[in-house]
Amino acid sequence: MLLAAGCCLLPGRWNWTGPVDWPRVALLAFLHACWESVAQGVPSPCLRAVRRARSRLGGPPRAAAGPAGVIRPSANTFLPVLYAGVLMLPPGAAALVALPAVLTGGVPGGPPLLRRAWNAAQFALAAWTAAVLFGLLHGPRLLLGARYPAALAPALAAVLAFCLVNGVLVAGVRVLAEHTPLPELARGARSVLGLPALVHALGGLMMAVLWQGPYGAFAAVLALLPLSISAWVFAQGHRERAAHRATVEALVQAVEIKDSYTRGHSERVGRASVLIAGQLGMTGERLRTLHFAGTLHDVGKLGVATELLRRNGPLSEAERRAVEVHPEYGHELVRGIDFLGEAHAGILHHHERLDGRGYPHGLAGDRIPEFARIIAVADAFDSMTSTRSYRRGRPVPEAVTELRRCAGSQFDPVMVEALVAAVGRHGWQPVLPPAEGEDAAVPDIPLGVPEPPPRLTTGGAR
Repeated sequence: MLLAAGCCLLPGRWNWTGPVDWPRVALLAFLHACWESVAQGVPSPCLRAVRRARSRLGGPPRAAAGPAGVIRPSANTFLPVLYAGVLMLPPGAAALVALPAVLTGGVPGGPPLLRRAWNAAQFALAAWTAAVLFGLLHGPRLLLGARYPAALAPALAAVLAFCLVNGVLVAGVRVLAEHTPLPELARGARSVLGLPALVHALGGLMMAVLWQGPYGAFAAVLALLPLSISAWVFAQGHRERAAHRATVEALVQAVEIKDSYTRGHSERVGRASVLIAGQLGMTGERLRTLHFAGTLHDVGKLGVATELLRRNGPLSEAERRAVEVHPEYGHELVRGIDFLGEAHAGILHHHERLDGRGYPHGLAGDRIPEFARIIAVADAFDSMTSTRSYRRGRPVPEAVTELRRCAGSQFDPVMVEALVAAVGRHGWQPVLPPAEGEDAAVPDIPLGVPEPPPRLTTGGAR
């Protein structure tokens, strides 16, 4: 990958067609770095330079952006300047435009040097491929002559090539690193196409036309202002969503510190809830809210005595009631968090049963909120496939059989079948049993047999 990107910069007929306007290359690279910073919600190169100068002169240090002082760049990328470079520059020069932004910008997670090198190579290859295709279609000649609509076809073809190369490379990394199925390549290529790509393509085309026309670079920069505003708004929304995730993660971490045997359970329930909802066709903001609800379903355990949560044996009636109040505690803890919205009802009612024998309010049938019915199935499924202090985890087929047995009485049959279909499609990794030597202390209780605490059957979880 890095070698291929390096080849794009070597002297040759394909890379450097005609004289290169190096001031234009430098200005495009600088503009892309600035606008990319806006889109990512991080300080621009100019602002970073001012801050460094202030610190050297003894000025007061500025706090880093983002929660807990950490800059969290978004996945958003501002592409019109790169597209303009593809349309105005030789392939080798077009590949250079993205390098300053990639090499100086923020890098979320992972080894910074390796990630920067990969991102630089990715954009260089995409820009080089698009510029080569634009040249083969005689795009520069049509663009200079302002022959429309004939010039639109090569420009849109170049943008399409850029998006496809970029999408395939990103998906390829996921296939290699996360061992996702090969069809992920096709989905990754399709995911970069759509209205945002078209809007950025038109912005890049307008910038190139104005720049090479009688209006010059200043008018080309002004053409980016509307897209700049939308990119800034998007970045602010991403920062807000990042703050929401940080809030949820902090609450979950507090629960898992208190109840070590359920470590990871919260996130798995959130993931299983999303699998069910995705099978049912739920998308967008509602799906994100459901993930929060599933992840936070046990946050009320913060109000339950730690000794009860870690008890290996059965609980008394009074102790059981003390555990069963945790959905109400959870609801009280998060009721003031506005962004959770519909998640509040899911947290409060996730232990209700379809036959009305659940808690805390004994709701039945459709009176149980949809989020709660989804979380109930996800919670039970992960509980049955996870090893706890009082029971070994069971294989996925046994857990599915038990869910189906309880469908209609404890669980919503629609949610059960959605989970079965989703697990069959995406798979599920059960929690491994304890290390050797600890396994003997964990009883092997078959599904369908009452287990501690009383009245919480295998379909339920502490």
